[in-house]
Amino acid sequence: MDTPSNTNTKTNTNTNTNANANANANANAKNPHVIFIPFPAQSHIKCMLKLATLLHHNGVRITFVNTDFNHKRLLTHSGSPFLHDGLRNPSFQFKTVPGGVPVPDNGAEPVQTVEELSAYLMDNFLDSFLDLVDGLDAPPTCIVCDGFMTFTNAGYAAEKLRVPMMVYWTLSAVGFMGYYQAKVLTESGVIPLKDESYLTNGYIDNLIDWIPGMEELRLRDLPEHILATIPDDPSLNFLVEAARVAAKVSHMIIHTFDGLENDLVKELKSIFPRIYTVGPLQLLLNQIYEKETKPSNFNGYSLWKEEPECVKWLNTKEPNSVVYVNFGSLAVMCLQDLLELGWGLVNSDHTFLWIIRTDLVDGGSAVLPPEFMEAVNRKGFIGSWCSQEEVLNHPSVGGFLTHGGWGSVIESLSAGVPMLCRPVAHDQRTNCRQLVKGWEVGVEIEGDVKRDEVERLVRMLMEGKEGKKMRDKVMEWKKSAEIATGFNGSSSLNIENLVREITRLS
Repeated sequence: MDTPSNTNTKTNTNTNTNANANANANANAKNPHVIFIPFPAQSHIKCMLKLATLLHHNGVRITFVNTDFNHKRLLTHSGSPFLHDGLRNPSFQFKTVPGGVPVPDNGAEPVQTVEELSAYLMDNFLDSFLDLVDGLDAPPTCIVCDGFMTFTNAGYAAEKLRVPMMVYWTLSAVGFMGYYQAKVLTESGVIPLKDESYLTNGYIDNLIDWIPGMEELRLRDLPEHILATIPDDPSLNFLVEAARVAAKVSHMIIHTFDGLENDLVKELKSIFPRIYTVGPLQLLLNQIYEKETKPSNFNGYSLWKEEPECVKWLNTKEPNSVVYVNFGSLAVMCLQDLLELGWGLVNSDHTFLWIIRTDLVDGGSAVLPPEFMEAVNRKGFIGSWCSQEEVLNHPSVGGFLTHGGWGSVIESLSAGVPMLCRPVAHDQRTNCRQLVKGWEVGVEIEGDVKRDEVERLVRMLMEGKEGKKMRDKVMEWKKSAEIATGFNGSSSLNIENLVREITRLS
């Protein structure tokens, strides 16, 4: 007699489950729907995923578009619940477009440069993206496009789909404005430079003194491709076009906070109609985790395997005693510079955690001399990748030797860790100059990399009056970041305003 009752109960449970699923599907269909298009690189994807997570927490439906290979890497190495819960959580889904190389079954990296990937996406992204959108079960409310992905005709796609496009710069305000000078300086005739002698005759040491918040920057601190010497330089033309697209869009998002770049943010707001400063994103996510009584999760955004051994090693060290060394996901250096950096670290007599990617050395994997490795292993620990935010927030870390990519800089500011900067490319020069002169939280390795100079600067960072001044200053910026992301903080309010605007558009 129990059997029919159990059967009915099971049937009712299934009916209720289906009803709930249908109700959730209907609710999702009514929610605003944002498609994210990140530039296919580690720091960009990480920054875009964090914003997407915040919007999703506020009721926005998300479709996140990766290249097929990067999506496979995220599936392999990421701890994001959304990646592995797409069927049960259709309000946050991942879709892929071809990236121009076969997806290896053995997890190997494809042989493809950023330039080759960009060239492929320039020719093929639009059709793949439109087909992808056509197959979605709900039309998009708007597109959030990485500022460096506009070359893929994402703007045309938005027009064709009749939805607005917001451009998201995963940069500081000064980093964005540095790139924007490609348009300003070209139109004013300052660039291209007349000839290569202008790179060495002192001309590029002139200050950019016409923009509030950028008074300490020189022409040489702008991204290197801006300082072209030929009119048809393809890299300069790319930056000019990206800046022109930025000037046309109705909404712009920047990963900074008002307290850090107040004068420049005000200047940007006088130029562009709607700007949302939304950083530091991890601190905003921490607000969610605290309310939900969940531990803060720095994981879930990596294209590489993060090695837990790095944190285990840090656990054995004294507070503020370790120099963390990481040049990001794309920067490369020559073997000689790597060796000089290493000997400088060793000779500084400070312990260090050094992330050396397999592709960090230009031209291939490095074969390091045995005596070098023996010295390094006595003072430091070498890993191939780690959870950077977890490392920076570890109490044993007292300084950060970085290339100055914006993701690294804002994470270091959020953790209250001063920096030693060796810029390599892109906006890193701009960020480095600003963190040294504007924010006073670091020092720069200038000129050729020499071990004696690295040793001196590491000691300056970790010891004495200069180091204490930088540590005190970076703790002030950390507090400012916490205020911006706290209750009624500027970044918290900007997220609310952004969600409100996206909802209005739906």
